[in-house]
Amino acid sequence: MPITRQLAAIMFADIVGYTAIMQENEELAVHSQQKLKQKLEEEIEKHDGRILDFRGDGAMCSFSSTTEAVRAALALQLNMLSTPVVPLRIGIHTGDIVFEGNNIYGDGVNIASRMESFAVPGSIFISGKAHDDIKNQNDIQTVSLGKFALKNVKEQVEIFAVSNTGIKIPERSDLEGKGDVVPEKSIAVLPFVNMSNDPEQEYFSDGMAEEIINALAHLKDLKVAGRTSSFQFKDLQVDLRKVGEKLKVSTVLEGSIRKHGNKLRVTAQLTNVSDGFNIWSEKYDRTIENIFVIQDEIATAITEKLKITLLASEKPVTRKAPTIHKEAYDNYLRGRFFWNKRGLGLKKGLEYFLKAAEIDPLFALAHAGIADSYSLLAFYALMPPHDAMPKAKKAAETAIQLNDQLVEAWTSLAFINMLYDWDWEAARNHFKKAFAINSNYAPTHNWHSTFLSWIENKPDEAVNAGNKARELEPLVGISYNLLANTLLGAKRYDEALKASHTALELEPNSFLAYWFMGVSLISLERYPEAIDALTHSVTFSGRHSWTISELSNAYALNGDTQKAQELLDELISRSDKEYVSSMFVFIPAFTLRHFDLAFDYLNKAYEQRDGTIPGCRAWPGFEPAKQDPRFQDLIKRMNFPI
Repeated sequence: MPITRQLAAIMFADIVGYTAIMQENEELAVHSQQKLKQKLEEEIEKHDGRILDFRGDGAMCSFSSTTEAVRAALALQLNMLSTPVVPLRIGIHTGDIVFEGNNIYGDGVNIASRMESFAVPGSIFISGKAHDDIKNQNDIQTVSLGKFALKNVKEQVEIFAVSNTGIKIPERSDLEGKGDVVPEKSIAVLPFVNMSNDPEQEYFSDGMAEEIINALAHLKDLKVAGRTSSFQFKDLQVDLRKVGEKLKVSTVLEGSIRKHGNKLRVTAQLTNVSDGFNIWSEKYDRTIENIFVIQDEIATAITEKLKITLLASEKPVTRKAPTIHKEAYDNYLRGRFFWNKRGLGLKKGLEYFLKAAEIDPLFALAHAGIADSYSLLAFYALMPPHDAMPKAKKAAETAIQLNDQLVEAWTSLAFINMLYDWDWEAARNHFKKAFAINSNYAPTHNWHSTFLSWIENKPDEAVNAGNKARELEPLVGISYNLLANTLLGAKRYDEALKASHTALELEPNSFLAYWFMGVSLISLERYPEAIDALTHSVTFSGRHSWTISELSNAYALNGDTQKAQELLDELISRSDKEYVSSMFVFIPAFTLRHFDLAFDYLNKAYEQRDGTIPGCRAWPGFEPAKQDPRFQDLIKRMNFPI
């Protein structure tokens, strides 16, 4: 029998627990087998594949095209997920295969088999090599699960889960025990400890860590924990293993700064968190002349050493000192602290950013902070969009003129393009620009996830982007709140509820976490629990219009129309005296069946360029209104790209 070699995509498919199903319900087992066989034969023919082996509860197939193999797997899996559900798992790999009749051999077959054994019911796993073949196909979405060392496979294999709508995406915990996870190259930079008696050196200590994070964040092959999460450990005695676990990093950089007279000593050490082994350490002695020059010089030296140690290639990008004014930078750091809290913290953050820009008008980061603050004040309905967004855009453009490599400014501009200009193409391009500058900046991933959910109508890709932001800033509540936003858009309400609970654990008094919790519970039709969560949100927010709106909505859905109407009346009364989001008058008004009133406010929101109106297709609160012709007219006027 002739032996041939060829490049092929191999697909393994298997019904999980088939023997147990047969023992418990023979009729169901036979039906599942027949359902698999019928759909498999149909898709194999449609996608030019070949069934090499069919065992009743599973099959091995080959395809000349990886793309066709994955498309066949998608159609097959979606069919198996329809009632009655067949718990199928699928694995695909592309490689050099030895064919001898209907028998095939080689590492390619082994890896494809491993992909299938790693998979969970309802999922499709593909190897990194297969992913290279399909990554530019717009109809196939994937998410990386990391690299694994597989039994009897020499090289590490990156595993991707197909993440199209309806396909199961497992948690990393689902893969425990199936193979050894290869730790990715990752680092957290902790705030340097000020060992001097001079409290003024605290600023220098924080700035040193900030500069190193900024430099390392540009390295594509290195995961860098976000500044906000890393700085959670400031002034704390912590076990570095716990830091590694919480920030999901394999190494931690820590250091100290000691000043005596005009002499300065900076020490730094890199530690492997798994075993506490000191990988590298160094000290730098300098004479103080220009504190910013010293900071930049030492940050450059440390990042160069880390680059050689961790990557052995690729040059880090160091940024010049963002300002020569200590007070300006101190105000900027304070501004970011309050900005991350959202709510009324945005106004406090804006005060600090404006003060920083006043001290140093050439301080680009300060202008980026101003842009971020004004844009979010409009988005969270704390200022009228027509008042705030033009100021935000001017500040973002000023920041870019001062420094066109500032990821913060490009991200803010993309956000404004999305939620105020309604210029989808500009937003898309500016997000791309931000990612090209720094792919490790969590806010870019956060707002891009909203763009994918609300504008591009790609719910699963949006969740992937939200998860990326969460990985970069795992100790910041807003990461989980915005992840909940994308999960709600994907109609994954249980997961959204879980994300909001995590946000609340990180920030116990967060009105936004309670708010997302309430919206998730409304979507799950758990109205009494939603009322409880939203009551807390109203309290912690100082009766923010969003919270009043959703609480009214929850009361109405729970049958208490009197309380719902009282809250709606409050919103309408307040809108005569202050800016209130018209979108959030629309929701309870529609639920209470005041349809004409509701659409009057919806049109008002359109005229005001309300920051939430681009979410009208994805947000679950608008679901009941979608069939109304007036709502369809709004969708047309918004001119969405898809």
